[in-house]
Amino acid sequence: MCIGCLWPNIALVSWTFERWRCFEESEFEIRYYPAMASIYAGTSGWAYPAWKPSFYPAKLAPAKFLSYYAARLNTVEVNYTFRARPTEKMLAGWIASTPPHFKFAIKAHQRITHILRLGDAGAATADFLASLSPLVEAGRLGPVLFQLPPFLKCDIPRLENFLAILPHGSRAAIEFRHDSWFTEDVYQRLRRANTALCRAESEKLKTPDVATADFSYFRFRKEDYSPGERAAIKQKVDEAARAGDVFVYFKHEDTPEGARYAESLLAKGTD
Repeated sequence: MCIGCLWPNIALVSWTFERWRCFEESEFEIRYYPAMASIYAGTSGWAYPAWKPSFYPAKLAPAKFLSYYAARLNTVEVNYTFRARPTEKMLAGWIASTPPHFKFAIKAHQRITHILRLGDAGAATADFLASLSPLVEAGRLGPVLFQLPPFLKCDIPRLENFLAILPHGSRAAIEFRHDSWFTEDVYQRLRRANTALCRAESEKLKTPDVATADFSYFRFRKEDYSPGERAAIKQKVDEAARAGDVFVYFKHEDTPEGARYAESLLAKGTD
C-alpha cells in the first residue's frame, strides 16, 4: 500500500490554501492554513507512578493511567516508539483509552534517526509510518518527531533526501541538537516540505524560535519553570496558535509538574 495513502488528507478539504511563489528558489509551494487552530499540551509519557497522589489518585491502577491522563490533557508525546515498534493491539488500547480529540505525538524509531541518521532511510521510514496506521485511521496521530543525535552535524543533501521521502499531508517535526543546523538554508528546506523545526529548550541547548510549517512543535525540557517563564511560554504558544495548531510537551518524570504546567496552559488557552 502507498504509505502516503495512510495519512489523513480528507481534513484538507476544510482548509484553504495559498499557492505562492518562492522567488529565491524559483518554484511553487503550497501552504495550508487550518480554519481554526488548536493548542495541544501534554507531557512526554504518562506511565509514572511517582505522579501519585499529586496528579494520579493514590489507588488508581497503572492500567488506567492513560484514560485518567486523557481526561485532563489532550495530547501525549510517546517515547516508547524510539526503541520499539508499537503493535496493533497496543495502539488499539491507546485509542480505546482516550477521547476522539486526543492526539499522540510519536517519536520516530532510533533506526531512522540514530543508526541511519536519515541517510537511505526510505524503507525504514515507510515501515515505521505504516506501523502507525491504526492511529491515522482513528484520527489520533499528531506529529511524528524525528529527534537527531547531538553529534550529527548539518548535512543539507542528507536532509533534502530525507524530506523528499516523507508522505505529503503528514505532520513531521525534526529536532536538531547540533548548532550547525540552525541556518536559513535548513529553515528554507523545512518550509518547502512543510516540516516543523522542533523548538526545544533544555539546560544544554535552546533551539531558535523559527516557524517552518503550518503547525508548531515545542519541547520544554528544563527541570523547573518559574511563573515568569511559564507566562512567557503561554505568550509564545498563543502567538504560534495564530498561524496553526500548536503541540507543546513538558518533561517531568519524577514529579507531575510538567502535567500541571500543560494543564494550566490549556486552561489559560481557553480564556
